Amino acid sequence: MVVAACWEWDVLVVDNHSTDDTRRVVDEAASAFAVPLRYAHESTPGKSSAFNRGLASGTGRVVASIDDDVLVSEEWLTAACSPLLAVDTTVDYTGGPVAPLWEAPPPAWFPDAPSDLWGAVAIMDYGADAFVFEERQRVPLGANVAFRREFFERVGGFLPSLGRSQGRTLLGQELPELLRRARSTGSRGLYVPAMRVRHYVPAGRLTRAYFRRWWFGKGVCRARVDALHPITELGLDLRHVPHVFGVPRFMYRDALRSALRWLSACVSGDARERALHEMRLAYFAGYVSGAERGVARRPWRRQPAPSLPVASS
Repeated sequence: MVVAACWEWDVLVVDNHSTDDTRRVVDEAASAFAVPLRYAHESTPGKSSAFNRGLASGTGRVVASIDDDVLVSEEWLTAACSPLLAVDTTVDYTGGPVAPLWEAPPPAWFPDAPSDLWGAVAIMDYGADAFVFEERQRVPLGANVAFRREFFERVGGFLPSLGRSQGRTLLGQELPELLRRARSTGSRGLYVPAMRVRHYVPAGRLTRAYFRRWWFGKGVCRARVDALHPITELGLDLRHVPHVFGVPRFMYRDALRSALRWLSACVSGDARERALHEMRLAYFAGYVSGAERGVARRPWRRQPAPSLPVASS
């Protein structure tokens, strides 16, 4: 890892209540590690709880985070942290591209070019130019982000109820919820093309069944996020949008359009178009499910920011 000579940094491994030898492996590696290597344990399953534990256990001005199935580039840490450590910075967080490490070749219906479908396997590429996420109405992926610590002092931590510890449904919209919260404080994030990582994609996730579950879960989460924060990343205020059974009325129109395009793709044999609109319909079904549970019918009100756990090791 190439970093500035004046920087002091360490590595914190958060063990999210694993059943293997994670602590022993970390302890054995620490003695010969190039920088301080520390261990923290979080007993509550879910990425949000693990991230909150890491925040509570760390002390650095910047917190740079990756998933456990990610490989970073040589310049990753410098690229991630430099915009956050500049003297006159207005940047609160950074995010970069996530390329795939395929366990098996992707199916024929998986798109080569950037697509909505990429999100289901946590890959992303917004191009070669830096930009402010809020100005392009974009969000980074949680597998490759960095934050100034004071960001969380203003905004609060991650919301565990949106994580993937909730049964078989593939939830996981913690970061979009956090960034919706952050916009009300004027926070700004920067897309950094050099902040590049590669993310392992298991063969078991390259199926339509997995994609349908992922998009359904995203819909459920989106209903929850919309209930908490009515102004979307596109600037649409859902409090002034007609709803039918707790679901924005325009979503029914979009779902009908996707159903028609799915039928057309079935007839034409366009596998990629068929997959795209199949997943959009799964997302709509998930959103309806979230709304039917009463989540999206609640009156919009300000929610307390999630607090961080007490530091421990």
